[in-house]
Amino acid sequence: MTDTSLLRRLWKALGSFELTIVSLALLLALVFLCTIAQVHLGTLGAVKVYMHSVLVWWQPGTSSFSIPIFPGGTLVGAVLVVNLVVSTIQRLDFTWRKSGLWIVHVGLILLIAGKFAAGAFQIETNMAIEVGQTVNYVESPRHMELAVIDTTDPAFDDVYSVPDTLLEREGTVAIPGTPLKIRVKRFFRNATLSRLGPGDPPSMATTGVGTEVKVVEKPPVTQDNDINHTTAFIEPMAGGRDFGTWLVSTDLTTPQGFTYAGHSYRMLIRPLRIYLPYAITLKKFSHDVYPGTNIPKNFSSLIHLSNPNTHEERDVLIYMNQPLRYDGKAFYQASYGQGDRLSILQVVDNPGWLIPYISCVLVTLGLLIHFGLTLRRSMKRRQSQKKEG
Repeated sequence: MTDTSLLRRLWKALGSFELTIVSLALLLALVFLCTIAQVHLGTLGAVKVYMHSVLVWWQPGTSSFSIPIFPGGTLVGAVLVVNLVVSTIQRLDFTWRKSGLWIVHVGLILLIAGKFAAGAFQIETNMAIEVGQTVNYVESPRHMELAVIDTTDPAFDDVYSVPDTLLEREGTVAIPGTPLKIRVKRFFRNATLSRLGPGDPPSMATTGVGTEVKVVEKPPVTQDNDINHTTAFIEPMAGGRDFGTWLVSTDLTTPQGFTYAGHSYRMLIRPLRIYLPYAITLKKFSHDVYPGTNIPKNFSSLIHLSNPNTHEERDVLIYMNQPLRYDGKAFYQASYGQGDRLSILQVVDNPGWLIPYISCVLVTLGLLIHFGLTLRRSMKRRQSQKKEG
């Protein structure tokens, strides 16, 4: 078999209707498996394993290796997009009569591609803000960071961050912009803390509050509303000396730190922060309920947006199904707390959020053009028949 004939067969297979059916069947199977897996993995975990992956992996028993057992949603979606593009080129003529169908197919391709682009690039964070408070950052609900804060200047803090993806490697990490290095001796994605008992072995911590704390490792959480209690034993180093082994954890609220070369440093583990070039102040939070019940009817946040780069100062009301879209992000009213003095905004950064709207417009436009041209040809045919009759 020649290379030319092999390429022709491959080209034909890529645009075949059979490949379309197989891809759609695999997507349906993935949706079913993902739905079942949510019981143990949670929504985000199941979507990551089945839909946002090239292959679905299985780990036999307690073994340390995994084997692929099923194509993942990313792979199936990519094949479906290629199949739709190739079949469109193979079956549709480049003529005005087929222009409507071309536009419809382009819209469908955008719709499928946009879904997987959103899964790959969309970032969801939260902003918790109290009435009267001003915040210029959002926090990740799933990822943590070790924050090393230089508190020397009483008017301003310099914050340096080490993400949990580096901490879990349990190596030595240099803190850019400082003379410090952090040696991670032990990292726990999730753990419980308690006071050391008489028969417990001594803590790894040699200084700070961790010397009296017992750490028990726990499996990472799977439910969407649960959070990991990230914990680590770290050893700060600078100038050829170390400052002891410290216990840092999301469960520890006591400030811990040390001094070096005239600088005071504080260390803590907290949700990963992404700082914004603008600030939001919560002026008022409203929580309405249905009369005679505690069922929420509506809750909204009146915020003030201040952007020094654009000299923008304005008030915005964020309420249910009415987000603030700004700087490529959408701020949704998600929850509340602390006696209606705390507002929690869900912040979604999705570069491709316009793609579904563009796709729907293209599909609608393509159908209108296609049926319009078909109607025009039909009317011309009838007129011709009347003249001949």
